[in-house]
Amino acid sequence: MGLLSTIAGPADLRRLSPQQLLDLAEEIRAYLVDSVSRTGGHLGPNLGVVELTMAIHRVFDSPRDAVVFDTGHQSYVHKLLTGRHDFATLRKEGGISGYPSRAESRHDVVENSHASTSLSWAIGIATGRKLRGETDRHTVAVIGDGALTGGMAWEALNNIAANPDLPLVIVVNDNERSYAPTIGGMADYLASLRATRNYENVLSWGKRVLHKTPIVGARMYDTLHGVKKGIKDIVSPQGMFEDLGLKYLGPIDGHDLPAVENALQLAHDFGGVVLVHVITEKGHGYTPAVADEADRFHAVGVINPETGLPLELSGRSWTDEFSDELLDLADQRDDIVALTASMLIPVGLANFARKHPGRVFDVGIAEQHAVTMAAGLSFAGMHPVVAIYATFLNRAFDQLLMDCALHKQGVTFVLDRAGVTGTDGASHNGMWDMALLSIVPGLHLAAPRDGAQIRAALRVAVDINDAPSVIRFPKGTVAEPIQAVGAHGSVDILREAESPDLLIVSIGSMADIAGEVAEKLGAQGISAKVVDPRWVLPISEDLLELTSTVAAVAVIEDNLVDSGIGAALGARLRAGGTRTPVWTYGIPKQFLDHGSRSQVLERIGLTPDTIATSLIDCLRD
Repeated sequence: MGLLSTIAGPADLRRLSPQQLLDLAEEIRAYLVDSVSRTGGHLGPNLGVVELTMAIHRVFDSPRDAVVFDTGHQSYVHKLLTGRHDFATLRKEGGISGYPSRAESRHDVVENSHASTSLSWAIGIATGRKLRGETDRHTVAVIGDGALTGGMAWEALNNIAANPDLPLVIVVNDNERSYAPTIGGMADYLASLRATRNYENVLSWGKRVLHKTPIVGARMYDTLHGVKKGIKDIVSPQGMFEDLGLKYLGPIDGHDLPAVENALQLAHDFGGVVLVHVITEKGHGYTPAVADEADRFHAVGVINPETGLPLELSGRSWTDEFSDELLDLADQRDDIVALTASMLIPVGLANFARKHPGRVFDVGIAEQHAVTMAAGLSFAGMHPVVAIYATFLNRAFDQLLMDCALHKQGVTFVLDRAGVTGTDGASHNGMWDMALLSIVPGLHLAAPRDGAQIRAALRVAVDINDAPSVIRFPKGTVAEPIQAVGAHGSVDILREAESPDLLIVSIGSMADIAGEVAEKLGAQGISAKVVDPRWVLPISEDLLELTSTVAAVAVIEDNLVDSGIGAALGARLRAGGTRTPVWTYGIPKQFLDHGSRSQVLERIGLTPDTIATSLIDCLRD
């Protein structure tokens, strides 16, 4: 690193010459490509915000001025400019987070990885500081990469529009190329004019005077204001935002550093709420990313920096199993439709969309809307499949409960990245879904142990037309098929034992661990029978019958241990008057720092050695 190594904080940016700033932008892009190609991470979004982030830190005084990124995966440049240069540890245990992190830096305000929340944070911060008399401190919300499609963002905009005097700057990072950038002296002049108090004062004076004029005054003002607005709309498409009462600057070429800095300085000096519309190119400056029409290298694994090609071919994923089976079902049944929330490729709906484009609905980052729309589709005679990450189901729980379950609508939810995902940190582990879903009346939940079970579960789920059904599976390469050695009704027996001392109930992808635990117990003279209920909610009568044949039960799950399947099974046994102990092994009620999946499982004790040792102690007490 050359210039970058001299940047310990935002103040260092302000001493650089115009040419040095251009050199630094190139250096940052080269550094991002080199480092993220080694570790994996969100490359495309960050290549697109280099100049924008530099301009923000030259105009505003972080951390005195709060900068909130939405979504937080576009904060890598921010991390570099605030002194975090060791990207060799990016998303690794003990290293730099892939999102803003208060534990890392006082420049990080919000670990904003669940999108569309920045504007609510921003108005809260700005209002709180105003109430404390700190009106000289700005709040900057950087919203983009699809986050403005979320309904929460528009709820916040509505509230912000009612508080126009807050020192709040909204930067819309528009990397979808919805509008052409406005260039030239006239655009700069209009931007400058709109961001001056004199302009606002003249408009206010004109409104007061003309409205006092009998009969024609109000009409004259509306006409003049309409002419002014019409002329500006020819130059830039700010009408929607100005109709909300928000002062608008732009669109600005997001890779023209002086232009972005000028617009932000005007917004800073305005003294009230200003929305700055910046056009950026996702993956800017890196040819393989720009050429990737699918998602501009939104997130990559380890790649060759020269070509952008992956260095290792990944194996077949859990998502692939779902994707192929859904496509087969859709070919057989024209009532099956699919919905997702800005996750078409990651959740495996791309092939479905190519073959049946009219039956796939990507609603943007709007999980609540997706779920209630699915309820409506179900009512209309379709069978919707809602495919999202498990962590994002949290955002739409009310709709699942009140719109789907209450109305007994047949909607299937497919939760990708369930359980411990690891590298993206606390907000992305899908560890709450089973705890939340366990309280929903009538809901059916499957936790497949391998690809064949995903396919089988999906075929059952799309035939459930009077209640929501859920299938959840983890991230990564799908597990090798685990054949059952027998069955007890609906419950698969994975390991048989004569007169077992213990029944081990394996939930979903924990089947391998459950088998290893049984082996370790066997070496200590403890006989264990391992079963997989497959459909884990509601608790089946077949599973309850199996518990009556043993002195103790252990449940192993990659879900919040306090309210998961083990807790539900224990509650059913107690309700039936059975005192068989149920020992549950799962995820503790805490937020988990980033690391690989195996590292996180080791950290929380979800390993064969730890579980076996615990069970030996429990059985001998």
